[in-house]
Amino acid sequence: MMRKWIEAMRLRTLPVSIAGVLAGCGCAIVQGGFSATPAALCLLFALSAQIASNFGNEYYDFKNGMDRKGREGFRRCVTEGDITPQAMKRATFAMLGIAAAIGCSMLFYGGWWLIPIGCIILLFALAYSTGPYPLSHHGLGDVTVVIFFGVVPVTLTCHLQTGAWNGMPELLATSVSTGLLAANVLIVNNYRDMEDDVVAGKHTTVVLFGRTVMEWVYLLSGITAMVLMTPMWAVLPLWALPAPVIYLALHIITWRKIKESRGSALNPLLGRTAVNLLIFTLLFLIACILGGTV
Repeated sequence: MMRKWIEAMRLRTLPVSIAGVLAGCGCAIVQGGFSATPAALCLLFALSAQIASNFGNEYYDFKNGMDRKGREGFRRCVTEGDITPQAMKRATFAMLGIAAAIGCSMLFYGGWWLIPIGCIILLFALAYSTGPYPLSHHGLGDVTVVIFFGVVPVTLTCHLQTGAWNGMPELLATSVSTGLLAANVLIVNNYRDMEDDVVAGKHTTVVLFGRTVMEWVYLLSGITAMVLMTPMWAVLPLWALPAPVIYLALHIITWRKIKESRGSALNPLLGRTAVNLLIFTLLFLIACILGGTV
């Protein structure tokens, strides 16, 4: 049974949460304000919130009839009968509670203004799949990912360590870039599930615009992200430039494989897209550590 719960966490997608925190730590280091404890709390909060969202997606998509047995994507444990709907619902709100508790501990580093921010984050973790207007069902999933896996974690992780909003051009560039790369993971997910989503009436961007358009969006998102980070490259040593070069090489290789793949063959490419993002943020973090402060 534990294996089923681990599967429901969707481990292949969790590097997206890790990457946002790593990028935020890199920005904090450049500003001379790295602090391990708030960084660790940000990581735990990000992971618990994403797991809660993944659990909620399993439960609410089953409840709304969006999933079917034998789908091409990762096994849906509720739909396949591995986990009861009631257990998944309880787990969803338990993870939200854990995330809220971690968020409260972050008040020591950020102040009371974090409370509404945290509430919004946890609300959107559910709004992605449920509510009067589920975001992932109306072509808004990609935008949501850019905001809540890019802009929010990168900027907050940096601010909670530095206590200031310094270097905003570099910080915002890094946060949006991280969000664009994270959204590519969702693109692969929806690219794989296009036929199932059409039947279910789920209007993802791939359903709305088609696979060919979203193939190019995937490619251009990676390139755009590297270009947007120009302000950050400008404050780092020249030897940091291999980071975007390495990422783009991995990105283009993965993109070409995506174009040639369908169905379950896209599952490892979804994981590879997430790992490419994680590799990039690790290289970026190393460059920030070795490059010193500005």
